[in-house]
Order: sequence, then structure tokens, then C-alpha cells
Amino acid sequence: MNPTKHILVIRFSDIGDGAIAVPVLRCVLQQNKNIKITVATKSFLKPVFETVKGINVVTADIREKHQGLKGLLKFYSEIKNNGYTEIADLHGSLRSNVIKSLFKLKGVSSKTIDKGRTDKRNLVSGKEFKPLKTTLERYADVFRALGCQVDLSKDIFPEKLNLPSKIHDLLGKDTKKWIGIAPFAFFDTKMYPIDLMERVIDYLSKSNNYKIILFGGPKDETELKRLTSTYPNTIFTFKKISFEEELQLIAHLDLMISMDSGNGHLASMFGVKTITLWGVTHPYAGFYPYKQPESSALLSDKEKYPLIPTSIYGNKAPEDYKDVMRTILPEQVISKIEEVLS
Repeated sequence: MNPTKHILVIRFSDIGDGAIAVPVLRCVLQQNKNIKITVATKSFLKPVFETVKGINVVTADIREKHQGLKGLLKFYSEIKNNGYTEIADLHGSLRSNVIKSLFKLKGVSSKTIDKGRTDKRNLVSGKEFKPLKTTLERYADVFRALGCQVDLSKDIFPEKLNLPSKIHDLLGKDTKKWIGIAPFAFFDTKMYPIDLMERVIDYLSKSNNYKIILFGGPKDETELKRLTSTYPNTIFTFKKISFEEELQLIAHLDLMISMDSGNGHLASMFGVKTITLWGVTHPYAGFYPYKQPESSALLSDKEKYPLIPTSIYGNKAPEDYKDVMRTILPEQVISKIEEVLS
């Protein structure tokens, strides 16, 4: 049966935002008949969205080929005849507005995310310190506005695929539990001090009960090599496996330890237990990992640093807030790990 709706989903952002959208897209396809979904995104996010069975992806090279208004017009010309009936704008950016405007000329209607900017300003200013609607629910509301059923409580996580031999070769064959650690963050105020994280890694390594898998990117390579050469039972994935393979590995972890960053959302979209460490940001802003208990978040001391959250994304903080995460002791992290895995 041909789908009665073909929804173009727009989300041109980073890994965390893409991963948060995954459970919503999964629910839309699971809970609604005769719907087709195509996601317009950056090429590096394609593997994230393709973890959802039935999703199509079109990629925009917004840094080169599809840069600026001329590039967006070219991107529109490439996708305009794909039969989209509606647009779900999960980004709410200038780029997505241009694309929606072009499709409007063809009679394609759209709904756009309400980012809750006023509520977020009130949270950061300290005017109202209360939990805001989650980004996940804001995404879901866009599809509800398009007439879709979205009940996140009925989400069915995908079955884990068998890992390729390449990953087994990398990790070795033993009975240790697999703990992923993503120790880095884009902003320093969101990153747990590396000397404290080393104490956690040292403890886990010496226990000989765990395989510690470190995740990072190009700027982290030197530190990744140092950590893995220093601590037994510790490996890193960067340059050793593809991003698609990394996603498969994350789905098989026993636990992920992450900052308020993308890797926590990648693990959570698969239903993997996730512990998050929070600096100058706060779960109240709506970016808490999917279906993780509140007890799995370790927060910096708000009594000592009352301005937390100083920003929504961690990009702004007073100079004397650079050490907020030192109020989370390594012993607290270790205790939480053992609690979650017990």
C-alpha cells in the first residue's frame, strides 16, 4: 500500500540532536500506518538516522555544495520531486525556514519545533528554576501537530545486531562487562577534569572486571592514546572502526559514561544504561538522555555554584565556574557505576 503521507524531516545539527530525534522517528513509524519518512540532514548524521528501520535519508553539504541561499536552492531542486506531502521541521533554523518556504510554493505544509526560548532564558537567568519540556517531547509535538500518533511510552527498541568480527577482534574475547566512556566535550565547562576521570578509569582497570572503551574524535587522539597505553583493559575506537561500527558497538555496551554530550544520547537511543556528568548545564533544560532514571545524573554542586545552569549548551560561564565539575568526586562516579551495574 502506498503511503498516504511522506514527511520530510529537517534536522541539520549535531550528533546529540540527531540521537534525541531517533526514538521519536521510531515511534512515528511504529504507531502510524501508511507513513513514509525522509530525513534531510548532514552526511555524518546519516548512520544515526538509519538505525531506524524504514527511514530514508537525504544529505545536504551545507559547508560547500549546499552552502548559503544558492546552495539551499540547489538542495531544494535535488529533492523537490520526491513526493513529500508535509514537513516536520525539528531544527527551526534559517536554513530550514528557506527550505520550508520553497516547498510552500508547491503546496507542502509544515510544522516547526517550539524551542521554548523564553522558558530557557528564564532558566539560565535564574528567574524560574524548574524542569522544562524535553527536546524529545518538543520533537514529538511537531509530529503530533501533523496528525501523527506519538506515544513514547510504547517505543520498541530495535534488536541488537550481531557485531562484526572486526569489533570482536578489537575488544578481544573475554567475559568482562563493556563500559563506554566519552570523557570529552566541546566546551571545557561540560568536561569532567581528565585527572579525575583517570582515577575512575584506574579503578575500573585494576578491578579486571571491565573492558573500558574510550570514545573521542580527532582533537582527542593524543589523550586517547595516552590513556589506553597507561591503563590495562582500556581501548579506544577512533580511526579503528567506522562511525557505523561505533554505533553497533555502543548498542552492545553494558554502560555508557558521558558528559552532557552526544555519546550519552547515542547510547540512550538504543536503551543502553547511561550515567551522565553535568557541569554548567543542567537536566532541567530538556536534554536529559532518553528513558534514563534521574538518579543516573551526577550534577555539579549548585549550592557552591548557584548560577548553574549558566547556559543551555555550556558555551557561557563565569570565569570562576571553570572548575564546577570538581565538585563531582571520582568516588561518586565509581559508586554510581557499581550501583547501575549491580
